[in-house]
Amino acid sequence: MSRWEIVSYVAIFVYTLVMLLNDQSILLVLGTVLVAGLIMFSIFVLYPMVWETRMDRLEAFLRRKQHAPYIYINYATANRLDEEVELTMEKLMSNTSASKSTKANYQAAYGAYRKDLFTVRKAVREMHKSVYRTYYETFVLIEEGETERAREHLSSIKREWMRFALLAKIERKLNHYKEAEELAAQAVKASKGVNRYAMTKEYERYYTKEQQAQ
Repeated sequence: MSRWEIVSYVAIFVYTLVMLLNDQSILLVLGTVLVAGLIMFSIFVLYPMVWETRMDRLEAFLRRKQHAPYIYINYATANRLDEEVELTMEKLMSNTSASKSTKANYQAAYGAYRKDLFTVRKAVREMHKSVYRTYYETFVLIEEGETERAREHLSSIKREWMRFALLAKIERKLNHYKEAEELAAQAVKASKGVNRYAMTKEYERYYTKEQQAQ
């Protein structure tokens, strides 16, 4: 938790206490706390997860979230921290309040991380019909070398960063390195939040000068 988050929580607590000591309506107090809580959640969690584009802020946000497995898994996978990925996945899978479909999304991401197509296929069957299900179905086709079928799947994916990321994988699979790099750069540009972080890390992994030299 950042310093600003701590200060904000303390401020809400003090404000609530003052209102109660001044015999304010309990409904007014609860309403104020609820609104303040929603604003804080939007500023400190929702915005960085969905809209942030600065890598330094995303890095700091994700590194602080070890207590929140559903967020921290993005940091662990993007940085290829195998042990932390395993530990975080254990926490996600042991969460009894998570739905079967939600867990399937995590399992698909984990399977893709491990290049374990059996796990991805199994997870896809348990996912609700969504852009993420199509994404992982396309991922499997690419890994199996079915590049033309993968291109057909892409037509139903409306999110630009997903399309560019998958197209980059296709071109890399075909050893079209320059085209893959250009598409990966477009995936970074089109993404925001934790997706921007993941796309940037993948770009650095495959297309930096240091990686090209290896």
